[in-house]
Amino acid sequence: MRRYIEIDGNEQAAEVLKSDSTLVNYAFQCVDFSQFIAEVENITFRECLFLGCKLSKSMRYNIDSTNTVLTSLRVPYGVFRTSLYTPQSLYEGYDWRKPDSVAQCYDTIVYNHYLNTGKRAVDINETLARTLHDHSMSDALHDYLATRNEKDVVAIMGGHALRRTDPVYRQVVMISKLLTEKGKLMISGGGPGAMEATHLGAWLAGRTTEEVDQALSMLTPFPTFCDAEWLSSAFEVIERFPQEKYESVGIPTWLYGHEPATPFATHIAKYFENSLREDGLLTIAMGGVIYTPGSAGTMQEIFQDAVQNHYLSFGYASPMAFLGVDYWTKQMPAYTLLQELQKSGRYKNLLLSISDSVEDIAQTILDFK
Repeated sequence: MRRYIEIDGNEQAAEVLKSDSTLVNYAFQCVDFSQFIAEVENITFRECLFLGCKLSKSMRYNIDSTNTVLTSLRVPYGVFRTSLYTPQSLYEGYDWRKPDSVAQCYDTIVYNHYLNTGKRAVDINETLARTLHDHSMSDALHDYLATRNEKDVVAIMGGHALRRTDPVYRQVVMISKLLTEKGKLMISGGGPGAMEATHLGAWLAGRTTEEVDQALSMLTPFPTFCDAEWLSSAFEVIERFPQEKYESVGIPTWLYGHEPATPFATHIAKYFENSLREDGLLTIAMGGVIYTPGSAGTMQEIFQDAVQNHYLSFGYASPMAFLGVDYWTKQMPAYTLLQELQKSGRYKNLLLSISDSVEDIAQTILDFK
């Protein structure tokens, strides 16, 4: 089976272009070949991919029909990305001291374009651009995760409506903080509510409980993402408690673009296609999934995760830990249902646990080998 060697950007390309006079099965992404006119003059390319590259005029003699060239499309977002977003790149143009400036940032511009061209776009230029963008997101995410033990990747699922003032919000912060300190990479849907709490906990790893409470006191005056200063207060906490040691990954979508992505996630894989994002979240969380109180979206994720575990889709089952005994056995009795289905043999391989304790939930994840 053909396997391409990926070359991302000019720095990697500079080394490869010195290596041989014939290059076969390379995938060049976002390379400006106009910077390497002398180097490519005597190179022959065979069965290579050129994705979002700037080609020099002379290269038309070097690239025959065995190669594939896909140039950038006319959309206000990068189609061929070689890395995940960061809060700085996603919110480029935003000044947290001027909350209204969010209207001019990159994320908002892309979201407005998404709405104007239709959530279900019909223009082929737009649908192709979105597909290529999302492919580059998945490629960059897999490259990033390749440096991690897959069982160290842990997801927290829960409602976007969870208020910063809710006691469960603090519980999620503390679970994520504890697991991050133990070497886990925390991931979530990257939005507000329980998702934001996940990344806040990872951001505050290594801090004292008093510092966590200080951060929460800065956030709670703006409890929901509908508050004008929800986003700016998050950036204020980041400035008050800077860190470069701990990482986490948020995976939001422009389908719910009215919900801002949390800047507490150090790496962000934002998608146009929500189904790719939903499936991808559960697929990479091989270290387990923690379910906090949520509604329809969280219920969907629970049973999607249960199917993966039942069929051992990726070789083994991972823990499904539920935070909130009353919620998951009475208010939304998903845990009770899964227990009964497992007892009857209709579901198999489910590693179920439930608790109201931060420590118990974290220990369940840490005990999984």
